[in-house]
Amino acid sequence: MMDFLRRIFFVDILKGMALTFRYTYRKVYTEQYPLEKPKLAERYKGAPRLNNDPVTGETLCIACDLCAEICPEDLIVVGSQRDPESRKKVLTHYTFDTSRCLFCGLCQEVCPTNAIELTQDFELAAYDRRSMVWDRKRLEKGWDRIDFGKDYHK
Repeated sequence: MMDFLRRIFFVDILKGMALTFRYTYRKVYTEQYPLEKPKLAERYKGAPRLNNDPVTGETLCIACDLCAEICPEDLIVVGSQRDPESRKKVLTHYTFDTSRCLFCGLCQEVCPTNAIELTQDFELAAYDRRSMVWDRKRLEKGWDRIDFGKDYHK
């Protein structure tokens, strides 16, 4: 009998409509995206950057290849060469494929010198997939919206 009355008086529909009207007259919140950047979580991981020493200007990367080893997507390529005088490894090239990156942060966590860092920059769209393979110069510069769509692997 109770089920019959619920069907006649459309109780479920009225409950749904009440829920809808409850949210209708609330203040509308809209972000003006291109002009105002959204607030991101502190732990957000975005575009990669290769850090330099602030004093000498040299890269902090010691070419240990740990970031390339831990990367689950094998998208980091580190090239190094031994310096005959100091017998230390010297970084020759470093590439990072942002089109395949999971932004997991493992490369950042494993780096002993904090050379690689995932920044808060999130605007990584490009028209060409080849422009998403960032070389050492591009990684040291960081993300810049002026350079949108340029090809950096030449």
